[in-house]
Amino acid sequence: MPPIPFRVPALATALALAGLTSPAWSQTPAQPAIRTAFPVTATYADLADLAVPARIVARAEVTKMAPLKPEQAPDVAPGHVRVYLEARTTAVLIGSDLGESLRFLADVPLDALGKAPKLRKTQVLLFAQAVPGRPGELRLVAPDAIIPATPEVEATTRSILTALVAPDAPPTITRLREALHVSGNLVGEGETQLFLATANGAPVSISILRRPGEPTRWGVSFTEIVDQSARPPAKDTLAWYRLACFLPPALPPQANLSGSPADRRAAAEDYALVLSDLGPCTRSRQPAG
Repeated sequence: MPPIPFRVPALATALALAGLTSPAWSQTPAQPAIRTAFPVTATYADLADLAVPARIVARAEVTKMAPLKPEQAPDVAPGHVRVYLEARTTAVLIGSDLGESLRFLADVPLDALGKAPKLRKTQVLLFAQAVPGRPGELRLVAPDAIIPATPEVEATTRSILTALVAPDAPPTITRLREALHVSGNLVGEGETQLFLATANGAPVSISILRRPGEPTRWGVSFTEIVDQSARPPAKDTLAWYRLACFLPPALPPQANLSGSPADRRAAAEDYALVLSDLGPCTRSRQPAG
């Protein structure tokens, strides 16, 4: 096949017959493409959002590209275009039985002239799932799940993937279940405990300790033991991501089980301290779902 231009109408027809113009993510409202993907670096949260649902993460070199017509991709976000890509695998971070030749669709931002960027010979990281019965065909976990492959981005992605498969991997936080503050015997003394619900039922708790004349300190425990010696997670780690990116922006009143109004205020203040110490979950894209 010639390297481009393609006979786009014929290609689009072939894609439609193969079902490629209706990938899994085309059934939901389109997510904005990663505006940082070309060319600004993605954040830790961007990469974690894509790595968590991926079953295949690979570095590949784009060998062929053809934009789809607007009528073939009506759900694409404004300022973006859906493209058909073929690529050559250059490294596999996770995933088995991945061949050298890959095919997939992706949404990419238009350039300053309103045209699709030229991606041939570009090295990208792609986050995907295999299409059963179609060797080499991938379905990205999000329309924009390709990131320019730089050493820094690849190293961060590898660290996320390693943390995800660790036996003690921090689980997905689904909600803040309970918060309870108990005042101590001394003025300014007290402890707040936060209990979090998780997707797999694993225990996660946060303890915030107040001592007179000392800075308030806190830590997170990913075991059944409420550990007062626990520490906050380091920034840009999977534990940090689970908390900073999924805790609610304020303590839900219904979750605050503290007895007195003063204790309820203390629990809310301690929760705000945790969020402040974690810092913002900075994203360059909107997470899928």
